[in-house]
Amino acid sequence: QVQLVESGGDLVQPGGSLRLSCTASGVVFDSNVIGWFRQAPGKEREGVSCISRAGGIVRYVESVKGRFTIARDNYNRRVFLQMDNLQPADTAVYYCAAYVHDLTGCALAEAFYQHWGQGTQVTVSS
Repeated sequence: QVQLVESGGDLVQPGGSLRLSCTASGVVFDSNVIGWFRQAPGKEREGVSCISRAGGIVRYVESVKGRFTIARDNYNRRVFLQMDNLQPADTAVYYCAAYVHDLTGCALAEAFYQHWGQGTQVTVSS
């Protein structure tokens, strides 16, 4: 049974930082692309970042470039999203998701993803 568990969400002031973690079980971890998505109240879910199976290719949505960094630790079956200079617009529930991919690269399109976590709340407010 595939399970993705996010952690690290919290309340933080504007300009602050958080590090989200996603831990996977029940999958061959290094065969999966991992992505981070977020959904703000009243908005559709959007792709934030993704990382290829070996970690060599990453993508970011334009609004987080230069502030967020994605990384993965295949040995410990974890993916991290380091979020710096957080802004109120980053407030959302953050989800990690996975899909099996036999090529290099990663996609931020939600339709690719086969497995999803339950989400972790990030709130940026003074």
